[in-house]
Amino acid sequence: MKKTVTILAIFALLFTTLTAQDRNDVVNAYNEGAKASKTDIIAAIASFENVITLADKVGESAADLKQKAVQVLPGLYFKVAYSALNEKKPAQEIIQSAKAAIAASDKYGSASNKTNAQKVLLQGYINLGGEYFSKNEYENALAVYDTVLSLSPDNTNAIYNKSLIYIKQNNPVAVEQNTDLLLEKLKGGKDTIRAKQASTMALEYFRSAGSQASQAEKLDDALVLLTKASKYGEDKDLYYYYADVYNKQKNFDKGAESAQKGLSMETGTPEAKAKFYFQLGLAQEGKGQTAEACTSFKNSLFGAFAEPSKAKRTNLKCK
Repeated sequence: MKKTVTILAIFALLFTTLTAQDRNDVVNAYNEGAKASKTDIIAAIASFENVITLADKVGESAADLKQKAVQVLPGLYFKVAYSALNEKKPAQEIIQSAKAAIAASDKYGSASNKTNAQKVLLQGYINLGGEYFSKNEYENALAVYDTVLSLSPDNTNAIYNKSLIYIKQNNPVAVEQNTDLLLEKLKGGKDTIRAKQASTMALEYFRSAGSQASQAEKLDDALVLLTKASKYGEDKDLYYYYADVYNKQKNFDKGAESAQKGLSMETGTPEAKAKFYFQLGLAQEGKGQTAEACTSFKNSLFGAFAEPSKAKRTNLKCK
């Protein structure tokens, strides 16, 4: 009986000793992580992950250390992701780090770190889209911006960048649809600067397209494109191209009206006003208003319009 008690006591002492040694391993791993967290976040993460692995093997006596590691790890993973973003690392590295931080936040139950990591992930995708755009890999860029919008449907930066790509691709249908979507989301003065940029971008795109269609004598197409441009605002050059198209269609009333609108908006030098006077002269000539046309062609005797204006004045026998 005494021998049995002695043996049990020895086993109890041995178990206690082994348990203490196992906990010491967890303590050492934890201390390594705490030390590394000041200089090497990656090494710290590895140490704290090891704390959890060892603590699971040891059991209840190491539960407190496991809990401390669980509390620390999500923040460390986020620091890695944020540092990658802050140091302007390649977008793919930022994305991978952010995804790891989100996974760690889910695993260890940290909602705040997950929210912050999702913001980094979003910016990582935006950066990736920019990288593709700079390399003219437009389809890849569009796919990335669609990913951004799946994560953040109201992300106006992604929508704006898609419009830039559609302009590069000369896709008028997509330009219009995407710009309209962006302006709808910006209603109510949420970002007046971005709204102005988007409107100006679309106006200039459709105005240029209308001008090119006019030069190609596709006058009906030109009017459609110029009308789309006018949906996003107005400027003097838009009215110049309107006047050009209307005059070519022999719709001289609208040609004169458009030229006058453009002229009223031009506050520059006589040379800057010449093109509007020239279109006004063409409209007046078409309407049989010879005296008025002579005056307009006189006012357009500048720069590129000097020779054609001089020829018109000769043909009209202007004094």
